[in-house]
Amino acid sequence: MLVLSGCDGSPDPAPTTTAPLFATEAEAFAAAEATYRAYVDALNAVDLSDPATFEPVFALATGEANSDARKSFSQMHADQWHVDGESTIDRIVELEASIERETSVVIVACLNVSAVMVTDSNGNSVVDEGRPDVQSIRVEMAEAHTAGHGLLISALDGYEGSACE
Repeated sequence: MLVLSGCDGSPDPAPTTTAPLFATEAEAFAAAEATYRAYVDALNAVDLSDPATFEPVFALATGEANSDARKSFSQMHADQWHVDGESTIDRIVELEASIERETSVVIVACLNVSAVMVTDSNGNSVVDEGRPDVQSIRVEMAEAHTAGHGLLISALDGYEGSACE
């Protein structure tokens, strides 16, 4: 009778709990900084004429950030744009971290793009004349659910605060 009712007499399995990805917020912020630095390195290695060079950028992004990068790189490749120079990180500011269940971290990156020039297929600059040398970027990161990554960039937006001044 117990078998027919779905009860076999054995105790219910214990719920599985997974340990948080990071023990402290400081560890989460350190991982976020390392992830963003790897992302900028990947961006600096992009050759818009070679889509294979986009893959390391995509591998560090998820969700909206991944989708936006794919669209942007695809369009720049199709338009035959060219990037010269490299971005550097002037500063990273920690905003918030949640390490309880699903880890999420938000930082502000002060990205120096003063040495970066983007040109169209005719060699004309496509950089906005008002582009600041240092851009304040709010970077959201989420826990990766793939082997080899702790955090992935999930969103990148401008930041209006004074973090980069």
